Amino acid sequence: QVQLVESGGGSVQAGGSLRLSCTASGYIYDNYYMGWFRQAPGKEREGVATKRTVGDSTYYADSVKGRFTISQDSATNTLYLQMNSLKPEDTAMYYCAARRSYSLYPLQASSYNSWGQGTQVTVSS
Repeated sequence: QVQLVESGGGSVQAGGSLRLSCTASGYIYDNYYMGWFRQAPGKEREGVATKRTVGDSTYYADSVKGRFTISQDSATNTLYLQMNSLKPEDTAMYYCAARRSYSLYPLQASSYNSWGQGTQVTVSS
């Protein structure tokens, strides 16, 4: 399994921005999808943004469309999540994940089998 390490979390005020990074231990193209998920206290883990590692297909949760952008740098095996116009409800632990095969539900957390340790994002009002 690929090893994933996230960074870039922190505390910001509402309306601010953060960029999360996820560095994979292996070749990024070994994975079919990579993406970002989040989990707030007392809530289930939810898909935020995922993408095919080959091509430009991206998938976003409705709650983040127009505010978050997922991208990758294949030369450094790094996945990014640019988060703009942050809201208090974006507060959560954010996880990077990878999956090696096709899925009908690329935002479904249960279909991913490699996970990072998470990075905390806190947005204050």
